Amino acid sequence: MPLNLSLYLVTDSTPAILKGRDLCTVVEEALKGGVTVVQYRDKTSDTGAQIEIAKKLHQITRKYGVPLLINDRVDVALAVGAEGVHLGQDDMAIEQAKQLLPKDAIIGITASSLEEAQKAIDAGADYLGVGTMFATPTKTNTKHIIGTAGTQAILDAISDTGRSVGIVSIGGINLSNVQRVLYQSKAPRKALDGVAVVSAIIAADDPRAAAAEFAKRIATPPPFVRSTAAAQIRKVSALQEEVPKIVQKVVQAHPLVHSMINYVVANFVANVALSIGASPIMAPHGDEAVDLAQLDGALVINMGTLTSESVPNYLKAIKAYNERGNPVVYDPVGAAATHIRRGAVKQLMAGGYFDLIKGNEGEIRQVFGSSGVTQRGVDSGPSNLDGQAKATLARDLARREQNLVLLTGAVDYLSDGERVIAVENGHELLGQVTGTGCAVGSVSGCFIAAHPSDRLLAVLSGILMYEIAAENAASKEYVRGPGSFVPAFLDELYAIRQAALKGDHSWFTGRAKIQVIDL
Repeated sequence: MPLNLSLYLVTDSTPAILKGRDLCTVVEEALKGGVTVVQYRDKTSDTGAQIEIAKKLHQITRKYGVPLLINDRVDVALAVGAEGVHLGQDDMAIEQAKQLLPKDAIIGITASSLEEAQKAIDAGADYLGVGTMFATPTKTNTKHIIGTAGTQAILDAISDTGRSVGIVSIGGINLSNVQRVLYQSKAPRKALDGVAVVSAIIAADDPRAAAAEFAKRIATPPPFVRSTAAAQIRKVSALQEEVPKIVQKVVQAHPLVHSMINYVVANFVANVALSIGASPIMAPHGDEAVDLAQLDGALVINMGTLTSESVPNYLKAIKAYNERGNPVVYDPVGAAATHIRRGAVKQLMAGGYFDLIKGNEGEIRQVFGSSGVTQRGVDSGPSNLDGQAKATLARDLARREQNLVLLTGAVDYLSDGERVIAVENGHELLGQVTGTGCAVGSVSGCFIAAHPSDRLLAVLSGILMYEIAAENAASKEYVRGPGSFVPAFLDELYAIRQAALKGDHSWFTGRAKIQVIDL
């Protein structure tokens, strides 16, 4: 029997999950919907009861040509003639199980670390259940949550083993995150072969419909993945040639930017958006995002003034924009400053997909998971990295998250995981005005919304428009400091907007200070 791991169902017999229904009936409905593997898991019933239920389940799974695996219990698998077993780290060793089971029996192993995965592969496992992906109430003895980043690291490492081993992810996977899990967990040479689902199917009111929707989403790229036939532009000269065209495209498109932003800078950021020709709305209420996402603009999450209500509202909005496929920008302001903010970063990174993560060195290091990051308030903190290291950090985070990363500073480093571009435009007065960094997130969101086919080029164009305007403003005779700089800066953004509308690109000629970094 071929092993198709794409939609792997793990049963749960607890009353709260089954809701008084018969487990066998629920499983058969799920099989009708497209489940490809069934694992019978029962930690509480005695052996006789498990064998009785497993026999019934096996009659059903054989009817649909789907293998039945028994969790932990090799004896139960043998008693009912199941196709195999799934063993945890604390269960029977795979070597012992192989001695007891038929030669063609399927043996899966739980692995939550690279060491566990490698050991299981070396011992001859047919597939690995890798996790826990996200926190879940159905499995309380998890060693740790590894998320998409940890899963990707395991996939990347085992791609060198020389053995073809199936990999499924398990833990907290549901219809709202299954596509993102598959997309963001993918390593360069190895992707997940499927996902293991428990309550999202077993507890569903209609298990057949739930399974069918899972199967559909597993076979379909997530809405936020934008395919394009155009080759990625890599040469500086070619990038510079496109920038004024993208700026013109944005000011003509008048994109909406939905900002869930800190109240300290909301007015300034809204004025920046208006100056470049965008349509800003400041809406911290997460439930509004369902309607706002229909307008096909961008969402900006900026956690500068974090409250106890912020994260739940952010998560609602992220979900709405992800499902629509619209761009989401994350600005993890002060990410390392407090344990509350560090916790918020983990929740948000697990809760949705970000097209762009934008932050200073300390914030980007915290998002990446570096140790020993310190921040005083929203400041970046002491720099530990030279330019090459900053470029590498931006690239590695973008590659891991399958998105864009903008590491801001005196030199900005922008990467899509392959290309890395250093931008040296801007002026020191930008650092003397509250909100200028936050506004970069909103500007970037507008540009991605208007030009999603090459998000790196879109964000680069927004940065250059923004920072050249700052240079123009600072050069004015009447600008003596931050107070006079702000209105001049808004005026210069507006001036570039007006020039772009007329097709006048002279504002940009010879002004870009960018280079492609080879790593």
